[in-house]
Amino acid sequence: MNGPLRVGALARTAGVNVETIRYYQRLGLIDTPERPMGSQRGYPPATVDRLKFIRRAQQLGFKLDEIADLLKLESGADRASIRRIAGTRLVEIRARIADLTRMEGMLAHLLDACAHASGRHHCPIIEAITDSPPPTAHDCAKPKTKR
Repeated sequence: MNGPLRVGALARTAGVNVETIRYYQRLGLIDTPERPMGSQRGYPPATVDRLKFIRRAQQLGFKLDEIADLLKLESGADRASIRRIAGTRLVEIRARIADLTRMEGMLAHLLDACAHASGRHHCPIIEAITDSPPPTAHDCAKPKTKR
């Protein structure tokens, strides 16, 4: 890639949709090049790397506002700020993992209860979804008593 890229070529090269590029422009994540009179915009080849950075950061769980902050710090000089952003993301990811683990236990318990509830008229899974409040992870650790 030697010269400027048109938006379609940029999208293909970076592996994103053209509308994604436009969205990132509106958010200020990538610059919008000037449009020469009667011509299409030409994006510098470095925009491909920036788009790939954004995609990779999203794969690591960063939100777009965090990615914007990281892009402002891309020189790497302010490592304390970079660590703060990444540390916050890690705490949130660990909380999500804990929630998913809790949900996994609840669903496993409900599936087991459903499989062994042959004489019941109501499905334990449907009951758990319609009951208020939903069962807690503690409830799933002990077998339910018959009603």
